[in-house]
Amino acid sequence: MYQQVLYKVVKDHVKTNTINRLNKSKKWKYGYNKEHDLVVISKTGQIGEIYEIQNFKIALPKENNVHKFENNKWNVTPYPKELQRIKTIFDWKNYPDDFKRKYIEYIEYEFTKRDEGFWYVNKGLPTYITGTHYMYLQWSKIDVGQPDFREANRIFYIFWEACKADTRCYGMCYLKNRRSGFSFMASGEAVNQATISSDARFGILSKSGPDAKKMFTDKVVPISVNYPFFFKPIQDGMDRPKTELAYRVPASKLTRRSIVSTDKPDELEGLDTTIDWKNTGDNSYDGEKLKLLVHDESGKWERPNNILNNWRVTKTTLRLGSRVIGKCMMGSTSNALDKGGDNFKRLYNASDVTKRNRNGQTSSGLYSLFIPMEWNYEGFIDSFGMPVFDTPETETTGPYGETIDIGILEHWNNEADGLKDDGDALNEFYRQFPRTTEHAFRDETKNSIFNLAKIYEQIDYNEGTGVSNSLTQGNFQWVNGVKDSKVIFYPDAKGRFKVSWTPPVHLQNNIVIRNGFKKPGNEHMGAFGCDSYDISGTVDGKGSKGALHGLTKFSMENCPPNSFFLEYVARPQTADIFFEDVLMALVFYGMPILAENNKPRLLYYLRRRGYRGFSMNRPDKIWNKLSVAEKEVGGIPNSSEDIKQAHAAAIEMYIQNHVGHMGEGRYGDMYFLETLQDWAKFDINKRTAFDAAISSGLAVMACNRHLYAPNAKVQKEKLNISIAKYKQRGMYSKLIQE
Repeated sequence: MYQQVLYKVVKDHVKTNTINRLNKSKKWKYGYNKEHDLVVISKTGQIGEIYEIQNFKIALPKENNVHKFENNKWNVTPYPKELQRIKTIFDWKNYPDDFKRKYIEYIEYEFTKRDEGFWYVNKGLPTYITGTHYMYLQWSKIDVGQPDFREANRIFYIFWEACKADTRCYGMCYLKNRRSGFSFMASGEAVNQATISSDARFGILSKSGPDAKKMFTDKVVPISVNYPFFFKPIQDGMDRPKTELAYRVPASKLTRRSIVSTDKPDELEGLDTTIDWKNTGDNSYDGEKLKLLVHDESGKWERPNNILNNWRVTKTTLRLGSRVIGKCMMGSTSNALDKGGDNFKRLYNASDVTKRNRNGQTSSGLYSLFIPMEWNYEGFIDSFGMPVFDTPETETTGPYGETIDIGILEHWNNEADGLKDDGDALNEFYRQFPRTTEHAFRDETKNSIFNLAKIYEQIDYNEGTGVSNSLTQGNFQWVNGVKDSKVIFYPDAKGRFKVSWTPPVHLQNNIVIRNGFKKPGNEHMGAFGCDSYDISGTVDGKGSKGALHGLTKFSMENCPPNSFFLEYVARPQTADIFFEDVLMALVFYGMPILAENNKPRLLYYLRRRGYRGFSMNRPDKIWNKLSVAEKEVGGIPNSSEDIKQAHAAAIEMYIQNHVGHMGEGRYGDMYFLETLQDWAKFDINKRTAFDAAISSGLAVMACNRHLYAPNAKVQKEKLNISIAKYKQRGMYSKLIQE
């Protein structure tokens, strides 16, 4: 049985005694609690369970006043027919006091639920939904009528409430699947906040101006129109406007005091709050102050529009100085990377709550949230709002009584299998209905020079089995800090290396001395490839990363054959740190390295430290044909067109033979995701942008250097270094014969 959770309940993050003590005095304040590093979304002064959603800790309200519907699941509470006839607060004032007293408790309770949230029993378990979620379920009208409860949306709203409560946060960046209901939920939130806010501005953006207008007219306005009179302010202008929804007079919260009030309408203060939409552009809403910005379809902004540029502008509309005064609710599926998806991906990655600056903010200011499609795929949600992962063994029905006779995972796999012969259609399906963030940002296949289908087979296999998570992250260091002694590897969650295999102890630090020179003792087992850099700092503070890959050969030793066992893609503070990292890896594994010599500082560093014997010479030339510099430090140039072609052919050969589905249910053991993704995007004409691909290709060449031996006759007969071309039309890419 498939199991997956969107959150975990954190135990012992805060001492029980502390929770009980502060609960007793109702001292828990809504917002970020710095002392305990969590966000409190309770407005009662008391907290209950602490959820962790994608590394974001959120304290829920304490369980209280749990409602139980007759059918043990969410139901809309019927709106009293007598109240349905009342359209405005002014109509209400004309009713007799006895009538008002009859319904005042009902109305006050609706205001309480709107503010504090709502507890009810769902499938036998007390379940909390936020006030915003309650307003969406109870009072929002969508295209299918009344929304149904979904557990995925409950987590979404809890996360959103925490974003609102956290003063460090500018809002959320939600990576979603198609038909998840985000547009309606965001529209509902805009109306919910606008009807209780004074002197505020609410904005809507989408992938195009017409899309923003459609969201406004088809979603925002109908939700506002269908609010009950006690939540609905007086509206200026048309009932169903096309450009701006203006609340000029408030809907005062009804209390026992206001029931008998004789205030005239012209004595009420106006809200002066508006909701409108803008055409898509980098400078949309520039210079304005917003309480809420709804950012729909942010991953589909195509050139010349740029979501990154727009966010840099609109972010300023949500703050006064350092104080965050508004929030952004951003959500989207992703386009192909070259059609706006790359910018959205950068924005999503810059919103990771685990990566904050010294002010406690993420790079973007937003908090990222991803909910896999299996949690929110229409037609596969049962009557309790829970996803049906596996094909049911007993009768299971949806929220409208429809039978669900197949699990979402089987359905999704069937859909994917049906698209295997059309690679681009398959990737579009992955982007629309992603089970992982990698699915969501899948790129089109047309520009790939490699067998992209096999690469994606491997990625999917790794994700499905979780093998990539079993990689050990860490660093190398000299024993007792004594350089040129022995090297050990120690795990570190923030380490620069990822490794899948280390040699047995007796083969670690295997260095042999030949003719007075240090040589790698495990050369028969494998080799390294490296894409180095020379300069520690760059003008923009970025620059290429240093990359190192280790690959085994077939040998009689106890090691996995033809397997990448090490990945290093990083740019430490100084180049010397990178050089020392490389050296320690070479010593620990006792294997040689083939590195590009156009950036020779690494090679000179190895020579100066006495490890010239670890640096391989270019395999396509005999010793007498090497240049003076090549004899001195080794390495291989990257300027030669033949070398570029041979390098790409080496990667292609490895992918074909050792990546993806190998037949009979077997898959390759290439577990390094960053390298697989670099191969998928590799452009032979822009090689410098692909550090992992350069490094890994050199490792393949190093382990197969006999193929590049300078024997022209043999080379002509046995070696083809041209790049094969594939017709990218499915998981089994077809070779184009020329």
